[in-house]
Amino acid sequence: MRKPRLLYVPFWATYLFLYAPIVVLVGMSFNSGGSPYSFDGFSLKWYGELAGNADIRQGLVNTLIVAVGATVLSTVLGTLLAVGMARHSRSKALDAIGVLPAVLPDLVLGIGLLMFYVWVKMELGLRSVLLAHAVFGMAFVAAVVRTRLAHADTSLEEASRDLGATPVTTFFRITLPQLAPGIAAGALLAFTLSVDEFVIAFFTSAPTEPTLPIVIYSMVRFGVTPEINALATVLLAVSFTVVIAAQRMTRLTESLS
Repeated sequence: MRKPRLLYVPFWATYLFLYAPIVVLVGMSFNSGGSPYSFDGFSLKWYGELAGNADIRQGLVNTLIVAVGATVLSTVLGTLLAVGMARHSRSKALDAIGVLPAVLPDLVLGIGLLMFYVWVKMELGLRSVLLAHAVFGMAFVAAVVRTRLAHADTSLEEASRDLGATPVTTFFRITLPQLAPGIAAGALLAFTLSVDEFVIAFFTSAPTEPTLPIVIYSMVRFGVTPEINALATVLLAVSFTVVIAAQRMTRLTESLS
């Protein structure tokens, strides 16, 4: 029995509502004119203007420093958290606390981290943003790695211990290789979230060391320009690439299970 075609109308209308503005934004980034609302011809000049903007370059450098550092920390801590929750904890409360940063509103997490930094008298800067991003990135890494752990072959670990291997040796030689695709997917996800994150960075960064999303926000307040469209297009391409890579890693994880 064929489904009525009218059932597809809400489906395509939703996709149109979500992606039509993105398509327009990408198209206007190649506009030769200075107006972000009327297309005057094809040009790549705004990408050249983008490359020559010192504020954007510094914001990008700050963002990459934070994203790489936060990815490393959140991947290590998230992997250990996932192993601990899956193999050494039977508490539902601890499981909920472990993933809490992923479900808390960014506003609440940002304000809470800012209050913590003030309490411990920690100076705001790239270090504070890096640690803040590692906190919520860790929860996402733990969720991805734990999915892989649910399908891991525990008999190999038991055999390793029976043959005299220490728990540390078993973890590095048996457990970690099985978790590698999940760890890679979680790391890519943490990197993407850190690059795009604005709210937490806004509360935990210093005015002298803004990340790229904060630089974009300061530019957008005075109006959207084709230069902003070009920057958004570049970020969109990077985000799509990383998300697709993470998705493929997740599929590889499932295929190996």
